[in-house]
Amino acid sequence: MVSKTPTQATTSTDAEDLSTPLKSVLNFRDVGESVSRASGRKHLKTRLLYRGARPADEATVRDRERLVNEYGVRSIIDLRTKTEHIEQAQKRDAKIKASAAVPQSNDDVAGPLKMPEVVYHEINFNGSAFSRMLISKLTWMEFFRLVGLMIFGYRLDAIKILSPHMEEMGLVGLAKNSIDVCTKEVRQVFDVFADDRNWPVMVHCTQGKDRTGLIVMLILWLTQVDDEVIEEDYLLSEPELAPEKESRMKEIGAIGLSEQFAVCPPGLVKEVHSHIQEKYGGVERYLLEKVGVSSETLENVKRRMLAADS
Repeated sequence: MVSKTPTQATTSTDAEDLSTPLKSVLNFRDVGESVSRASGRKHLKTRLLYRGARPADEATVRDRERLVNEYGVRSIIDLRTKTEHIEQAQKRDAKIKASAAVPQSNDDVAGPLKMPEVVYHEINFNGSAFSRMLISKLTWMEFFRLVGLMIFGYRLDAIKILSPHMEEMGLVGLAKNSIDVCTKEVRQVFDVFADDRNWPVMVHCTQGKDRTGLIVMLILWLTQVDDEVIEEDYLLSEPELAPEKESRMKEIGAIGLSEQFAVCPPGLVKEVHSHIQEKYGGVERYLLEKVGVSSETLENVKRRMLAADS
């Protein structure tokens, strides 16, 4: 395949390809295109910001080529935790071993996980501040059990101790808490956006739904997209992730979480937006004063994303 730069004109065949989701990357979409379709007008530029689920682990060789050559992705922001990376590596190892007896599926496991043409930014969105927030919910007994399990390497069993508290907060509560405590990680993400060389960029986590959703929401609020339009984009993730819902339910059930973590609750966008407005005085003030993003970076993101007639 001949490589094209993102600025080169596309043929009609390319245009058809670009409107077709990547078959091996769940929940993949162009944010600008999704917003324009939902709003009925070209509010944002397309082919700049993509969202989805774990492309490095799941994408076929063909879809990796498409990400670079057709979609023009130059950088990928990976928001997953260390535990998620370990689990995904174990799944990939099992898949490679299974493929040894099935030659026709070799393409699915061929090639490097990371594309050499792409710059990867691994930012654990649920980092130390998020962990401290969850731990603060524990009783002393739960805390000592957690520490003991972590010391002996029982990470999943340790997470089970946190699960009841995550259940109580739900996705909306966790999203609000993430806004409050994951400021270092939000700053790191916007540092990536600050560098023109990183665009076009793809943001993903495991499902491309919650952590990815929060980052996308911040950008869309910054560019004055209505809550109803943002909600429509957010809710698209649930049907997009339907093919893996059964397996996902087994995974989250194994750590004590219920189905609420596999769906997209209606109303989340408005509740999180209201939280930011009431507590910080708006998204721009939150990013400037709480997170520490520079005004130059915010203006650069707006310049990048906003369509000429917006």
